[in-house]
Parts: sequence; structure tokens; C-alpha cells
Amino acid sequence: MVAACAGTAEAACAGIHVRVLNIRSSLGTVDCALFNSPSGFPTDTLRSALRLSAMKVPDRTAHCNFTDLPPGRYALVVLHDENMNGRMDYNWLGIPREGYGFSNDVHGRLSSPSFEQAAFVYDGKPLDLTITLRY
Repeated sequence: MVAACAGTAEAACAGIHVRVLNIRSSLGTVDCALFNSPSGFPTDTLRSALRLSAMKVPDRTAHCNFTDLPPGRYALVVLHDENMNGRMDYNWLGIPREGYGFSNDVHGRLSSPSFEQAAFVYDGKPLDLTITLRY
């Protein structure tokens, strides 16, 4: 995670500030992946994401901050990695067992949403987003 601006309120700091809601437990980590292209979105976070942020969730709240970014189109993926194995876990039907969310709070019907569905424009000024996890 990139540190907030020194000496200023977080919301006044240029960057993308993400508040993650509906975290069901304090187990594991909340991982945020910021993409600037459709390449690898949303599953190949380690190789394709522009930036990654991971944090423990002691009080069932999480915030991801991405600063020093040029204006452009971005999309976010958030995972509540409860068992801290570094990946999304699925049941035998292929349904996610851990919390997940996307920018624009979009979700696909039978698969993950596309980059285009989750994409938003960042103009270089402070941008506050909220992502609600689904389990």
C-alpha cells in the first residue's frame, strides 16, 4: 500500500482512495489490485496489475490508497483472502468461497465482469471509491 500524503487528510491527497465494505471477518487479508488495461483482468493480478495492496483487517474495515498515478482509465479488483493463500478459493461448483468485489460495484452473471464494465476514469485529483464485497 502506498502511504497517504504526509500532513494532509487522506481524502485531500491526490490518488485513488478505496473504502472496502461488507468484510465478514477479520481473518486473513484484503487485497486490492489496480489495473490500467484489460490484460490479465481480473485474475492475473501478480503479473498484470499495475499496483497491488494487501492489508490485515483487525476491525473488519479496509482502505486501499493508490497515489502518484497519472490520469487514465483504471479498474479495481478486491479479494478478502481469508486463508491467506494468495488466491481466490472456489467450491466444487466454481463459486467463490471468499469475498470479492470490483470497481463500479459490478458483477458478472456467470463469470467475472470485464475490464470495460469495471473501468473508471481518474483525472489526477482525489477520487474516493467504495467497493462492497460479495461472498
